[in-house]
Amino acid sequence: MPLILTHVPPIHWAIAGAWIAAVTLCLLFLANRRLGISTSLEDVCSLLIAQPYYRRGAVRSGRKWRLPFVIGLVLGGFLSALLSTGWSPTWDLGMFDDLIGFGHAGKVAWMFAGGLLIGFGTRLAGGCTSGHGIFGVSNLELPSLITTLSFMAGGIVTTQLVYRVIFH
Repeated sequence: MPLILTHVPPIHWAIAGAWIAAVTLCLLFLANRRLGISTSLEDVCSLLIAQPYYRRGAVRSGRKWRLPFVIGLVLGGFLSALLSTGWSPTWDLGMFDDLIGFGHAGKVAWMFAGGLLIGFGTRLAGGCTSGHGIFGVSNLELPSLITTLSFMAGGIVTTQLVYRVIFH
């Protein structure tokens, strides 16, 4: 099945999974680091916010590798979009636009509110889906397994509510 926005065939799941595993194992064995994106957000915030929480040694010590990692993720996604055929920026949110009909400001507010909820959930769970689901589960950490199952259950319930109740 082609990708929704670009109509380009996706990379096979096994190849993508192998690359994620390779990055995870390299971070662990070569650098003794854990894969996770939410901690990288702390690094970015520590550059902009002068609160004691962001001045901790645990936050500052990871800047050397986490900031380039985050920049690489953003640039990689941007380059991937540019190099694929048929991509262009869009405000189209599909069924959401058809039923809700927010303008541009409403979409930005909707996405901002969603980002706040994701951030809250990430802090509540003690990490993000990549940290728990990829790294924690692969290390057989029970809290990460429970958190990942909770993420999955929440996603399934939300999807069912949105598509079967709200957008029905």
